[in-house]
Amino acid sequence: MTDNRSQRLMLEIEIPAFIDGVVAAGCDICAIGHDCYVLGDLEEMDAATDELAHIDEVFGDRDFLLLEIVAYLRSLGRYLDPGSPAKHWSENSKAH
Repeated sequence: MTDNRSQRLMLEIEIPAFIDGVVAAGCDICAIGHDCYVLGDLEEMDAATDELAHIDEVFGDRDFLLLEIVAYLRSLGRYLDPGSPAKHWSENSKAH
């Protein structure tokens, strides 16, 4: 069991690299609204268990950067708003 008190804290400037790592692991990360994000669907996350564990080790705790991560995902067009007719973030006009 790891000691959370000594766990590394992710830096805000690492958010783009974190997002890139999650996408490279095969997860379709996106923001949900303005205060939440998901790494991907359960099948993607299950298939990427080892890669996601490595990402957690590399970047450390990111919980305190929740809003910054969401804002960055939204700036990329990787978001879904509750009540939106979009079924996937790629349907957004900002999607790249």
